[in-house]
Amino acid sequence: MSPEPTHPVRAVVAHAREDLRVDVVPEPVPARDEALVAIELGGICGSDLHYWLHGAAGESILRDPLVLGHEVIGRVVRPAEDGAGPGAGVRVAVHPATPGPGGGPRFPAERPNLSPGGTYLGSAATHPHRAGAFADRVALPARMLRPIPDTLDPRAAALIEPLAVAWHAVKQAGDVAGKRVLVVGAGPIGALVVAVLAHHGAREIVVTDLFPAPLERAAGLGAHRTVLASEGAVLDSLDADIVIESSGSVPGLRTAVRAAVRGGRVVMLGLLPPGDQPVPVAMAIARELELVGSFRFNSEIDEVIAALSAGELDPSAVVTHVFDADQAIEAFGVARDASTSGKVLLAFRGAR
Repeated sequence: MSPEPTHPVRAVVAHAREDLRVDVVPEPVPARDEALVAIELGGICGSDLHYWLHGAAGESILRDPLVLGHEVIGRVVRPAEDGAGPGAGVRVAVHPATPGPGGGPRFPAERPNLSPGGTYLGSAATHPHRAGAFADRVALPARMLRPIPDTLDPRAAALIEPLAVAWHAVKQAGDVAGKRVLVVGAGPIGALVVAVLAHHGAREIVVTDLFPAPLERAAGLGAHRTVLASEGAVLDSLDADIVIESSGSVPGLRTAVRAAVRGGRVVMLGLLPPGDQPVPVAMAIARELELVGSFRFNSEIDEVIAALSAGELDPSAVVTHVFDADQAIEAFGVARDASTSGKVLLAFRGAR
């Protein structure tokens, strides 16, 4: 049988700082362990915005044009030649990480998200860069693919990857059942943290943000109380058992430390800029706070898919806009305005 002919596909590519394009590229030819996947929807992440706006995401500096995107769902067009992974026609979510080869700094074997030298779809952390999945069709390792039900709402399904990030952060917080939890920052990740906290039985979920619109979305996802960041005195006296900092800002981390109860735990989910940061560490010491990092996720994606498939949570309210991939530049402009947008999705046309 002759192979299926290839076709040109659209791809959303960051060429340099403030240089985002929708390029037409050849359809990829999968390796033996890769499946060809028709992308349905992709969510614009903060890292995608950073590559566009700054030519870098933290210490990951753009050196060559990079296909962006790692929050995607799609359908298998051609399964991997080696027989691994889902078959043709199966709808899938994507776990975008590839652990490093080892041989570098030590890390716990059960926490591959901490593996040095690992790669992530749509990341410039290594060179050559790891191309992402904002394209009509992409070749992806079969091990990255997770089957999802056809009945799952597309907007909810497109949130599986960031939901896994939020699920991992809540896991880093420990047992949240019956606890008062403050979420600092109600952007897409913070809002998804709220949904996961509600699913996990937090007694009281308080959310703070700079803008009213994100707080309204957080309330719809399970927040019991919302507080504008300008109301600092209210936050300082909150005595939250757990604080999850998802704003990725110095003021946000400062608020998290001040709002935590003595002996409480602060989960640092938001990614701060590289270098030293001025935060009230003396207060954290005197209060015996536990400061815990949270970076990406591991097997939590499977727990997220199970919960969504069972109808145990519906995070689709986080999505505020859907654009065709041809409108990617407009979509990125909307996504950068945190005062009005939540999660912004791109729609692709990989199925033919």
